[in-house]
Amino acid sequence: MDATGDHPGVTYVMPVLNEAAYLEAAVASILSQDYPGEVELVLALGPSTDGTDAIVERLAKRDPRIRVVQNPGMDIPIGLNLAIAAGRFPIVVRVDAHTELAPGYTARGVGELQRTGAASLGGIMVATGHPGFQAAVAQAYNSRFGLGGGAYHGESAHAGPAESAYMGIFRRDVLSEVGGFDETLRRGEDWELNYRLRTAGHTVWLDPQLRVTYWPRSTPGKLARQFRATGIWRGELVRRLGRGNSLRFFAPPLLVVNIAVAIVVLVLHLTGVLGGWLGWIAALVYLGPLAYLGLLVLAMITGHGGLADRLRFAGVLAIMHLSWVPASSSGSCAARGCRHLSHGELSAVRAYGQPRSSMRRTTRSPARPSSCGVNRSRHVRCVLASCAPSPCTRLPCTRLPSASSARAVRIASSRASRSCTTGPGASASRSK
Repeated sequence: MDATGDHPGVTYVMPVLNEAAYLEAAVASILSQDYPGEVELVLALGPSTDGTDAIVERLAKRDPRIRVVQNPGMDIPIGLNLAIAAGRFPIVVRVDAHTELAPGYTARGVGELQRTGAASLGGIMVATGHPGFQAAVAQAYNSRFGLGGGAYHGESAHAGPAESAYMGIFRRDVLSEVGGFDETLRRGEDWELNYRLRTAGHTVWLDPQLRVTYWPRSTPGKLARQFRATGIWRGELVRRLGRGNSLRFFAPPLLVVNIAVAIVVLVLHLTGVLGGWLGWIAALVYLGPLAYLGLLVLAMITGHGGLADRLRFAGVLAIMHLSWVPASSSGSCAARGCRHLSHGELSAVRAYGQPRSSMRRTTRSPARPSSCGVNRSRHVRCVLASCAPSPCTRLPCTRLPSASSARAVRIASSRASRSCTTGPGASASRSK
């Protein structure tokens, strides 16, 4: 098989955590790809509790192309970097356990990557779901009402350079050049990576003929938690990158602020505090919520299925928009009672670092974020100062070969720890 010419070898990388219901179908869609070159699938396995580990073990025994690396910290970017580092081939294809690749996806994707010279290339998400709530979520994902018109969520997308693309087919050498996925993020890692690629002068290419089936969350609670996390981390990306974010990401925060102000004004109107010409001017804030209500009605009218399906669709849209928004303002350290490490402290910690994809890591579960300190192994020091699930004080692991550099980390960690234990968010964090 030609692994270096027209059909270079391909490494599929998939983070896996509690995916017993979807994993086998996802793996089957990968291993059944009709691609002439060599392929391997590297699963970054987190500590699952639903029987996923047994499924992974069975799949790996059945097919030697499947390899497994452990991802005890569970975080997606870390798992992806671990899987990429364990891979052997020059082309990296990112996949998820909730997705299924269309036939011919790999052959076309690799061919287009070579033809366009792009560093990152992806296609279209085609959300699907079982009848009921999941089908309504899928409809929302596929609708411009749902995710704000991202090119890779629409059927009308055109091939060409793009802000980002769904999943991704990458050149390994370019991933190494930019440092792989940012391990300080927990959501939005694909978009952020493509942002760095574009900033470095590389091309991100969207090919709408590449289609990936996505199975979305199947209950209101799971959907709300997903979009709340998305809001937290999109807020963090806005804090970091500012105008580098698309304008559509600012629409949900503006909506929720408008709704909150409208509620306050309504109370003032009902209690008679606001009246006269000032009351009429203040009443203009009602236009935003009324317009949003009109949008939900329009979505129902243009939706599919019977009345129950259309009502579910409108309800899903409200969950997606309003679960995302309240968290967007809480993604900063200030909102959580933490402080940012100073530039000097960050420099001290990172001065001796290696590229993220090649570092040994010591990780900890994000489910226990309330303690602060330095987690040490024989050759690695990791600053894990976090008094809440905040992106601000959790830093990537850094290789520290000398006692002086280890001392710099201890100083930085000590200062961050004191801010966690004495800041306004400390008591709330400890009580969880």
